[in-house]
Amino acid sequence: MPDHFAASPIPRYLQVADVLRQRIARGQWPEGHRLPSLEELVAEFDVARVTLRKAVEMLSRDGLVRARQGRGTFVTGTPKPGRPISVVTTLDQLARVYRDTQPKIVNIDESITSPPLRAGEGTAAEHYVFMRRVHSHAGEPYCVINIYLDQDVFRRSPKRFRDQTVIPILTTMKSVHIADANQVLTIGTADMQVARLLGLPVNAPVAEVRRIFKDPDGKVIYLGEVTYRGDAIHLEMNLKP
Repeated sequence: MPDHFAASPIPRYLQVADVLRQRIARGQWPEGHRLPSLEELVAEFDVARVTLRKAVEMLSRDGLVRARQGRGTFVTGTPKPGRPISVVTTLDQLARVYRDTQPKIVNIDESITSPPLRAGEGTAAEHYVFMRRVHSHAGEPYCVINIYLDQDVFRRSPKRFRDQTVIPILTTMKSVHIADANQVLTIGTADMQVARLLGLPVNAPVAEVRRIFKDPDGKVIYLGEVTYRGDAIHLEMNLKP
């Protein structure tokens, strides 16, 4: 375990706190359970005492543990369950996910710009509308998304595109033909801006999804760069024998 901690850019006390939090969330340490002593945890994780104290203090601030003088530290709560976002594999499923989640949308920026297309991803339209927004559910932000939408498409329904999630609108517009849709998921860490918007520590794990929709001529209609909280993503795949 110490080798894994050393290889990560995330501060060690945050990594230790996350391991302890997962033990509580999974029921390995149920409510009322007495945590191992500080010495035992130091030996298990091979980190400094101050690191363990900071990790336990984080859990205490979250209401998950409480120290009782002369008795030890006990589990007093469970982590607030997140609302996992399923990573789906068809465009219809993706549109349905966004229709069903009905997130609260906070538009941070809107401008005309060029998309950061990579070689082989498709032909760029003449102009794009850029929208940066945060999606929240039940008051909790779960993703930051950068959207590059073909300006000609945006102009057909600007109010809807500003007020609603973009993908369900695109899939129901008769004047838009999505001939190719692709998404790639990678695991990364939160930079300072994403961490601030999602309420995460800097370098906390995040899932990054890059989505591209093209028309029959290979023109990129939509490019979405989505950064999800690591605890908001649920990935399930059926494996055929």
